[in-house]
Parts: sequence; C-alpha cells; structure tokens
Amino acid sequence: MLTIQEIIKLLPHRYPMLLVDRILEIEEKRIVGLKNVTANEPFFPGHFPGAPVMPGVLIIEAMAQCSAIIFLRDLPDRDKKLFMFGGVDKARFRRPVVPGDQLIMECEVLQRRSSTAKVKGIARVNGNVVAEAELLSVMTDRPE
Repeated sequence: MLTIQEIIKLLPHRYPMLLVDRILEIEEKRIVGLKNVTANEPFFPGHFPGAPVMPGVLIIEAMAQCSAIIFLRDLPDRDKKLFMFGGVDKARFRRPVVPGDQLIMECEVLQRRSSTAKVKGIARVNGNVVAEAELLSVMTDRPE
C-alpha cells in the first residue's frame, strides 16, 4: 500500500535506522508493515559474530516506526514533528530474527491523545510471533 519512497516522505529516519521497507495494509487504527532482514544489516557483524540475530530493541524500533506512519500520514506539518518513545511495556521476544527473514509488523492503536499514542505491536516471521510490545510514543516539535 505504501512503497519505500512514500515511507521516506513520512518518516524522518534514514539508513541505517530506517527499519520499514513497505506498508502492506493501513487503516485508521491499524497498520501492517514489512522489513526485509538482510545479511547486510549493519548490526549483524557484532550481534553476534557467526550467529547473526536482529537485536530485540531494533524489532521494537521497527514496530514504532511502522506505527508512527498512522499518525504522521495525515499530519499537515509532519516535517516539523518527531514521534519519540515515551515507554515500552509488556515487551516479549519469542524467537530470533535472522538474515533472510521477512519481519511482518502489525500495530494497532490502543489510545490516542493530542501528543501521545499507545500502540500494541506484534512482529511475525512466517506467521510465527517473534516479538510483541505495547509502545507509548510522544509527539514533540523537531528542533530547529
């Protein structure tokens, strides 16, 4: 539904921190995104040598980026705003994510206020849950 070029117009993240490659579905309170996990990811040489595993914190970050698109897509002054973490609750990591996996992230808005949003994210590989968490994001003005 959204290509990488459209995602780049919405999110401020760039390599190596842009962790969403495509949006597959998008609704008012739900989004499904995809991250192709390649052997060329910059974190794999150190996490872990000879047994590459995507860091759990980056899976959480990928879900947060995916969910930010829901809020940023209709925001007229989005290039003046940042969505930043306010908290992470109930984070669980079920299986490792390795090179060659396609990470499918499904995020659902639980609560939305003027400058905060709470989202439940579930990440899957081949239909199996690899991670889940509740994410609190806070919208702030971008420093000039």
